[in-house]
Amino acid sequence: MTAVTAKAAGCSTVVLASPHPAPITLAAAYIAGADLFLRVGGAQAIATMAYGIEKDNDHGPAIPRCDTIVGPGNKWVTAAKSIVQGYCGIDMLAGPSEVLVICDDTANAEVVAADLIAQAEHDVVARAILLTDSQTTLEAIEVAVGDQLACLPEPNKSTATEAFKLSFAVLCKDIPECITISDDIAPEHLEIQTRDAMEVGKKCSNYGGLFVGEHAAEVLGDYGAGPNHTLPTGGTGRYTGGLSVFNFLRIRTWMRIDDQKASQEMVDDSIIMARLEGLEGHARAAEARSTTVEPAYKKNAPSK
Repeated sequence: MTAVTAKAAGCSTVVLASPHPAPITLAAAYIAGADLFLRVGGAQAIATMAYGIEKDNDHGPAIPRCDTIVGPGNKWVTAAKSIVQGYCGIDMLAGPSEVLVICDDTANAEVVAADLIAQAEHDVVARAILLTDSQTTLEAIEVAVGDQLACLPEPNKSTATEAFKLSFAVLCKDIPECITISDDIAPEHLEIQTRDAMEVGKKCSNYGGLFVGEHAAEVLGDYGAGPNHTLPTGGTGRYTGGLSVFNFLRIRTWMRIDDQKASQEMVDDSIIMARLEGLEGHARAAEARSTTVEPAYKKNAPSK
């Protein structure tokens, strides 16, 4: 979800990092077109990509300094990205993964419970949030979560159990209140399992990825359906979106003026604005392009 996006954006060199890559991870990196694979993770991986390694050594080839570093990680990765931000570009400072499910009395409690557990097994600080307007549905989901957790294998069971200690459910007066709370949280993943789910989804404004209806499982987004799954967490969905080619592209502007006469109105405006700001040097630089005004530096030039 990162290498393919970088390649699609036209990046000439793509570096991936993972401390203990399984064969399938290496295969995926090859298929995605990665140029270099670092067998390192955490802050060390971020430092290597940010600052590079100038020369080949006993451990491998030289590593070019990367212009942009993207992708989620643990708290050490996030801390390291915050340090190198500015020296190179980053996508976001990712927090713990999260899912928020809005559901009503039509929801399948076992399905919702499975989705909450799927998120909780990510990390002990992951958040699984439930918003519903149905007391009956809420209670049924709590029972289903307990039943499904009981038969989850380790270490997933222990991880999910700890994550649920940081998770919560809210019984709302109606679905509009669910939407209001959801927009305030701006979850990474937002599932809608209600009647008229698409209409409810359209009324939601802040989220990383939206999954509409019982069959649109967030886990399907993890592994292939929909857009990029590197998504904003920790409420950052209020002002940013998921990873895309735009994270690897720059807006570069340029100006060219061939018709001096046609540009005079802009020249005159620039002279006035510069002096209003007290920037006399700016004004005189504009006057040097004027066909109607003698530059002040000529008027006030010392006699030779």
